Amino acid sequence: MAKHEFGLMQIEPQYKERFDESQPNKYNCIKVDDEFIEPILIELESLNCYWHTLQVEGKGIAYCGITLIPPESMDNLTKILVAQNKLEYNELILLCKKAREENKYIIHFGI
Repeated sequence: MAKHEFGLMQIEPQYKERFDESQPNKYNCIKVDDEFIEPILIELESLNCYWHTLQVEGKGIAYCGITLIPPESMDNLTKILVAQNKLEYNELILLCKKAREENKYIIHFGI
């Protein structure tokens, strides 16, 4: 089963910094099966994100790439996940809340 990985970025990404290599261990990522991400892709398109670098603004996650989810998008992401009412999102919900509280980015590594 394909998995998406999400981790808390301890250091805020810099504007010209690029994230092109999957490094889930570096960010202590949690895994979410694609079967739980694919059904909410349209809802995730409401999220303001960045794809691979802060120079490329986007909406939603880079499904097969790397997404930088800014702190200001955490409330919206949390609402989307909570509305699904599935245990499989609980760990990601907690990560979102922590990111919001600490004003940190989440990095997403797509499938």
